[in-house]
Amino acid sequence: MITRFAIVTLIFFFISTILVIYPVSFEVPIPYIGRKRVTIGLTTAPIITIAILWASQCLGGTQIRNGIVGTDGIKPYNILILFISLAYMAITLDVTGILEAAAFWVSNKGGSRGRRLYLYFYLLLTGISMIVGNDPVILTGTLFLVYYTAAAGLNPVPWLMAEFAAANTASMVLFLGNPTNVVICEGFSINNAAFTAYTIFPFLACSLSCYIALMVQFRDKKHVPRTLDNVQELDPRKPLKDIMGACVGGIMLITCLIVVLVLSFFRVDVWKIVLPFAVAKFVFDICWDHYRFKNNMMPAVIEGQDAAVDELSRMASMSGDIERTVTFNSIVHNSIPVDSAKPANVLNKQSITTSESDSPNSSRSTTVVMHDTPVKISSNATVVAQDVPAQESSSQGFLGSIKASYDVKYTSLATHFPTFFTAFPRLPFGLIPFAFSQFILIEALTHQGWIDVFGRWLVHATHGNMYSTIWIVGILGVILCNIAGTNIGATIFLTKIIHAADLPGPTTRAAAISLAVASNIGAVSFTFSASLAGLLWDNILRQKNITKINQWTFAKWNILPITVMTSVGLAVVCAEMTVLY
Repeated sequence: MITRFAIVTLIFFFISTILVIYPVSFEVPIPYIGRKRVTIGLTTAPIITIAILWASQCLGGTQIRNGIVGTDGIKPYNILILFISLAYMAITLDVTGILEAAAFWVSNKGGSRGRRLYLYFYLLLTGISMIVGNDPVILTGTLFLVYYTAAAGLNPVPWLMAEFAAANTASMVLFLGNPTNVVICEGFSINNAAFTAYTIFPFLACSLSCYIALMVQFRDKKHVPRTLDNVQELDPRKPLKDIMGACVGGIMLITCLIVVLVLSFFRVDVWKIVLPFAVAKFVFDICWDHYRFKNNMMPAVIEGQDAAVDELSRMASMSGDIERTVTFNSIVHNSIPVDSAKPANVLNKQSITTSESDSPNSSRSTTVVMHDTPVKISSNATVVAQDVPAQESSSQGFLGSIKASYDVKYTSLATHFPTFFTAFPRLPFGLIPFAFSQFILIEALTHQGWIDVFGRWLVHATHGNMYSTIWIVGILGVILCNIAGTNIGATIFLTKIIHAADLPGPTTRAAAISLAVASNIGAVSFTFSASLAGLLWDNILRQKNITKINQWTFAKWNILPITVMTSVGLAVVCAEMTVLY
C-alpha cells in the first residue's frame, strides 16, 4: 500500500536526481574563512536527500545498512573496492605516457588521409577501453584529441564525439569495464567470463553501427577532411615518461584480468583478487619512484611543458599557419575555472618556485604534474607553495601557516613520488558517496513499496515475454541513464525492479544482458550526466574552453548513434537468447 511516506520518498528521489543532472551552487559565509561556494550536485544531493528522508522517518537504519552491505546478492562495498582498485592500476599505467605514445603511433599510421586516421583513432580508443575501461580513455584521450585537432587545424567535434562513443561502447565487454557491469554481474549472479560471452556480440554490433552512424553524420569534408594538410610525423617515444613503469603496469593489469576471469568460476569475490594487485602496484610505484629519485633517473622536461604537448606544438608550428599555432598555444595554456563539484586535479591550484644550489648534487631533477603538465624540479630546490600571497597567508594567522606547511610538504612528496601523486587526484573517489547514496535511496524506495509496484508494471507491460522484456528494459535503461542519476543509478534501479518482477529464469537473464547493453551505450545519449564519464568529459572540455560542444550539441550528435546502437544491440541480444533458450 502506498502511503504518504512513500509519496514523499519518491518525490525526494526525483529531486535528488534533478540536482545530480542540474547542480545548484551558491555562496555561504564561513567565519574566519570567508565566503565559500557550496554546490548541491552529484556527491552532495543524494546524501542530503537521505538525511531528510531519515529525519522524516521515510527510511531507517536498516535501509542505510542494506544500502552499504547489500541485498539480493549485490554488495556495494565489493563493487566500490573493486572499481577504485582497478582504476588505480589503469590510471598509473596511463601516467607512464603509454596511451599517448600509442596515439602518436596511430597518428603516424593514419598519415594525411583524414578518414583513415578517423577510423584508426576509433579502433585504438575502442581497444584501450576494452582493457582499461572508459575513464582512463576519457581522461587522456580527450586532452590528446583537443590538442591534436588544434595542432592539425581540425574541427574537434567529430573526433571528440567519436572518442566518447568508442570509450563508452567498448566498456561493455569486460565486467570490470564499467561499474554498471559489476552491479549486473553481482545482482544476477552472472559469471564474469559468461558476461563477456553474452556482451561480445552486442558490443561488436554496436561498435560497428556506431562508427557507420558517425561517418554518415560527419560525412562532410568540413567535419572529417579527406586529406589533412601539413600533418607531421610524431615521435611515439616522446610521451613515454617511464618505460619500466609502463611494462610492469601493463603486465600486472593484464595478469589481474586473466586471474579474475579464471577464478570467477570458483565464486571468489572479485575485490579479493583485484585489491591485492592494486596494493602490489602501489608498492611498486613507491619503490620505483624512490629508486629513480635517488639515482637521478627522473625524466628531465621543460618547465611548465609536457613532452607530448611539445611534439604537437612542433607539428602546429611546422604547418606555417600562424593562426593555428596561436590557437594551439591558447588551448594548451588556457584553463577555465570549473564547478568544484566536478572532478578536478587538486594539484591545479598550486604553483612552485625553485632555487637551485651550486653544489655538485644540484643537477638531480624530478617532475611533478602542475596544471596538467610535468614541471622540472631540482631535488635540492627550495619549494614554496604560492596558492596565496605571503601577505595574505600571514594575515590568516594559524590557519594560513598550517596551509602553507601542508602545501610545502605535499609538493615535496609529489616531487619524490610523482606516479602516485599524479594518479591519486584522478581516482574516482566521488563515486563512493554517490554510489552508496544511490543504493540507500533505492533501498528506501523498496521499503516504501515502490519497487514492487514498478515490478508489477513491468510484468503487465511485457506479459513475461522474453523479447518484450529485452526491448522494454533496454529502452528504459537508455532513457533512465539520462534522468535517474547517471547510468549507475539507472542500473541499480532497474536491477531491483527486474528482481521484484519475478520473471522466469531465461527472461530474467535476457533482461540482465539487455540492461548491460543499455547501461553502457546509454552514456552516449542526451545529457552529460547520463554517466560519470560524461560529467568528466564535459569538465575537461570546459577547462580547455572548448565551447563548440555544449549540452545541445552533445545531444544532437548523439541522436543517430544511440538510436542505431539501441536498435542493433537489442536485436543481437534477442538473437542470442533465441539461440540459447
